[in-house]
Amino acid sequence: MATEIKAPSFPESVAEGSVAAWHKQPGDSVERDELIVEIETDKVVLEVLAPEAGVLAETLVEEGDTVESEQLLGRIGEGEAKGDKAAEQSQEQGGTETGKKSDAKAEQPAAGGGEQHEVKAPTFPESIQEGTVASWNKQVGEAVKRDEVLAEIETDKVVLEVVAPADGALAEIKAEEGSQVESEAVLAVFAEGAGGAASTAADVEPGASADDGASDEKVGDKILAPAARKLVAEHDLDVNRIEGTGKGGRILKEDVQRAVKEGSAAKSAKSAKASGGATQAAAPAPAVEGERPEKRVPMSRLRQTIAKRLVQAQQTAAMLTTYNEVDMGAVMDLRAQYKDTFLKAHDVKLGFMGFFVKAASEALKRFPDVNASIDGSDIVYHGYQDIGVAVSTDRGLVVPVLRDTDSMKVADVEKGIVDFGKRARDGKLGIDEMQGGTFTITNGGIFGSLMSTPIINPPQTAILGMHKIQERPMAVNGKVEIRPMMYLAVSYDHRMIDGKDAVQFLVTIKELLEDPARLLLDI
Repeated sequence: MATEIKAPSFPESVAEGSVAAWHKQPGDSVERDELIVEIETDKVVLEVLAPEAGVLAETLVEEGDTVESEQLLGRIGEGEAKGDKAAEQSQEQGGTETGKKSDAKAEQPAAGGGEQHEVKAPTFPESIQEGTVASWNKQVGEAVKRDEVLAEIETDKVVLEVVAPADGALAEIKAEEGSQVESEAVLAVFAEGAGGAASTAADVEPGASADDGASDEKVGDKILAPAARKLVAEHDLDVNRIEGTGKGGRILKEDVQRAVKEGSAAKSAKSAKASGGATQAAAPAPAVEGERPEKRVPMSRLRQTIAKRLVQAQQTAAMLTTYNEVDMGAVMDLRAQYKDTFLKAHDVKLGFMGFFVKAASEALKRFPDVNASIDGSDIVYHGYQDIGVAVSTDRGLVVPVLRDTDSMKVADVEKGIVDFGKRARDGKLGIDEMQGGTFTITNGGIFGSLMSTPIINPPQTAILGMHKIQERPMAVNGKVEIRPMMYLAVSYDHRMIDGKDAVQFLVTIKELLEDPARLLLDI
């Protein structure tokens, strides 16, 4: 009896996905829970696992097709795999030359280590529909250790790592860099126990290189990883001036990003070479020569999602912004007095964000409407304060969430923010760390912004914008004094929050910051 293979249940925010890659073909044997196909949504790549062991009888959708939640993708039936049938046919031929070749080929997996596994994309959370294969860190035939990173998948929120299921080597890559994949989609075939040239020698013609068809590219004396090759082409860099930190001097994506940031790699025409069909298709259009050059590059998945959410927020929320200013003198004096002691005691620097998070937490308790969210025609009041902190990365803006900030100490807040910032820049944040916030704080002041209008992060109903601290002449007790002032902005959804509450909420934050002792005394 055939077993149906269905797409995962997509979350409400995801309408459809694309078939990124089939890791099995009709006639291939599959094991229970083995990765069969990957479905890419606009947020994550979803993996579809085999519900039962058997043989893939048929596929009803092709790679690149658009599918809906729980749509039928294919069927698994009972029977023999193509490899088994081929072996039987070769034996029936009574030792013919064709049979000998088939037998020899069938024995090769055992010689190389044996069992093959499907390498699947991670299971994406409900809020993420699909992802993009950002880079392959290993090439076909290259020996890898168990849990070593094989590939990276970029979603609209985080970069997910795909690790090796065992010691061995990649036998085949099914999802090229730049291709869209869904949760649990099959990315590659992994040969357990294989490695180096031995794993691929059986499939290589005499005189051909075992690295033929691999995803890395060699330019001169340099070996480029696929993701690095893509960036080199986009920025037209000289690979000879990029220092590789990968195995054997291999140039990784991070090496190219560092070279771009430092400006240490001059323009090189040789960098524009692409090695694979899929990668070549994803490469940017060449720059137009002359005095008015142009270059077209694909928008990243994260950037596309940011654009959609910003437009959605402005179209669906009755967004309004109120402003105030805060004298940061008291906080700055407190930092100057205790920064060295704080660093020794907690092994983290005392910044401004800890004060703002604690002040916002207290203000949210006093104004529960600001801490609420809108779900259709319902209002959801949260009995806790989970504050998201916007972090800027090379890939775009991400908002990891500090949980239960009301019970956190200032040192815990500072440590959490430092950790978020580092892992966000490295693409190591988890999906669950960026979901479920009740309020958001964004700091444009670190880039020099004096005043701005932050946009609400749905389904939240408010966001606080911090800005640059600038000395200005202020009237203090009838006298003019130069004070370190910061403009604050709170954007709020007027459907949920009245103007009076929004203004008083911001005034509360101002008062707590201008007199930090209020935070300790809860007044």
